Amino acid sequence: MFVDFHIRIGTSDQGKSLCALYKSAMRQLDYPIDLVFNIGTISNDFSAYDAAGNMVAYVRQRMFKLKEHIEVFEDESKKNLIYKIQADRWLDFSASYSFYDAYGDYLGRIARQGMRSLWKASYDIMDHEDQSIYRIEEENPWIKALDGLFGDIPLVGNYIFNPTYLITAGYEEIVARLRKEPSLFGQKFTVYNKVDISPDHGEVMMLGVMMMVLLERRRG
Repeated sequence: MFVDFHIRIGTSDQGKSLCALYKSAMRQLDYPIDLVFNIGTISNDFSAYDAAGNMVAYVRQRMFKLKEHIEVFEDESKKNLIYKIQADRWLDFSASYSFYDAYGDYLGRIARQGMRSLWKASYDIMDHEDQSIYRIEEENPWIKALDGLFGDIPLVGNYIFNPTYLITAGYEEIVARLRKEPSLFGQKFTVYNKVDISPDHGEVMMLGVMMMVLLERRRG
């Protein structure tokens, strides 16, 4: 029993080290970051690639869940889970979505700004102390409305009406921009940074962006 106890501890420590290694790819990102949805699957999933074309994460939404449950893996093999995103309540427009690493450590959360987001999408991103560090807002809500109306018409909606979102910090300083890129099925979004982003905040910001893209793409 004594030997077995030490084996379990060693395995756990090794697992945590691997988790930290995989997370580092999300903390030291080479922008711009492309989020490319996989249109050939029944899951709501996408892959994230850095400026060099390296995959930095594979994001998969668990289907048929009353509470949103998102898993972020190292890649499409789904062997190494690095993050989890979970809603705080059943399907609800005002739900908050919390970020955890693979071992359950709380990293932060994203919350939609209730009624304000009915017309113009607006989200707050909080750190692990629940301090607001970023806000994501739709740049032009009319573009989003037109995208919702015509987005499913090839060569029209997905090539003409592509909404953008501003990511701001502090006194409205723009730190990044998220854009839906022209594409046949509207499956690609890109994050362009405007300033240098710290690893800790960058990690939480990207998790917020990933959750927000899943919500907004479903919205229209």
